[in-house]
Amino acid sequence: MQAFTKAVRAAAAATSFTVAAISLGLTLGLTLLLAPGPAQAQKWSTAAPIPVGAEEVYGIAAGGKLYVFGGLAPGWKPMGMVFEYDPAADRWTRKRDMPAFLHHVALATINGRIYMFGGFQLPEKGPAAWAPVNTSWEYDPVADSWRALAPAPMARGAHNAVVIDNRIHLIGGAALHADTKETALHPARPHRAVGTHEVYDPATNGWSTRAEMPTARNHAAAGVVNGRIYVIGGRLGSVFITTATNTDIVEEYDPATNQWGRLLAPMPNARSAVAWGVHDGRIYVVGGEMRTRDLWGTFTAVDAYEPKTNSWIRMPPMPMPRHGLAADFIGNRLHIVSGQVQTGTNSPGLVASVDRHDVLTVGQ
Repeated sequence: MQAFTKAVRAAAAATSFTVAAISLGLTLGLTLLLAPGPAQAQKWSTAAPIPVGAEEVYGIAAGGKLYVFGGLAPGWKPMGMVFEYDPAADRWTRKRDMPAFLHHVALATINGRIYMFGGFQLPEKGPAAWAPVNTSWEYDPVADSWRALAPAPMARGAHNAVVIDNRIHLIGGAALHADTKETALHPARPHRAVGTHEVYDPATNGWSTRAEMPTARNHAAAGVVNGRIYVIGGRLGSVFITTATNTDIVEEYDPATNQWGRLLAPMPNARSAVAWGVHDGRIYVVGGEMRTRDLWGTFTAVDAYEPKTNSWIRMPPMPMPRHGLAADFIGNRLHIVSGQVQTGTNSPGLVASVDRHDVLTVGQ
């Protein structure tokens, strides 16, 4: 009997040790999965607020400064703003307005010039809606001047623009159906997300086409790491969050083969209307929005995708959740500007835009 009792106690002790070990392993594994990389220190700070806060603003860095374009007033009225932020002086300067007042444009920069493609405009007559355009513009920040370029083959907005080898790839977005009688996008009328992939060459002012993105979507994030394009998250079907579905899909494009690869590690949260920036081999995805029947939400999340390891790294969250915000890196500092804390509405009295300017410092 004593031998049996000792055997039972030994088995129980071994079981307890095994459970504890498994529990500890799971805890450590979860901690490692969600923790930032050990060599990356992160710290939030605040900088000068933008003079005019708005939703649907778009940011890009050029020449060591941050440029913020756009803005959308109630009634879907584009504001056409251009602001320049000088980090050395911590000061904003209002620049010449956009040559056409648009929203949901795609931005890219080459050799200090900023390129702006597509977007939506308010129809000249009829009810408020999003009329897609195919216009292309080059902005010279030093001269504060605009120049019209060859229009893109497709009129669309809420798409992405990324640069490889001094050529600009336009990918995804939302547009009208082919052969439709519609002239603008509206939540109650048919339209579509697209996977269209066109390339603009500033040297020739010409366009060409490439392989379509497998997952047609809009309002996504996109960046280039080691010569490959990564498109992250976004919105399926409709361009409007009220009638769309968010996705967590991450897809990779190789320009050398003109092929899209396998699906990669999904975003931690499916979201759209995010901002993003690329630094040190990682694509940082900031904020965004989601909507269900009972929940309208904006995100504080900042997650970094690392293609080298096909993994996500959680960063400290933003101090305030928002979507439709502007962001980009200047050095190792991710500047996050403006946006709206309320989701799914552009109605007067319900728009809650902020002038906040938060800065996440990554590394030393």
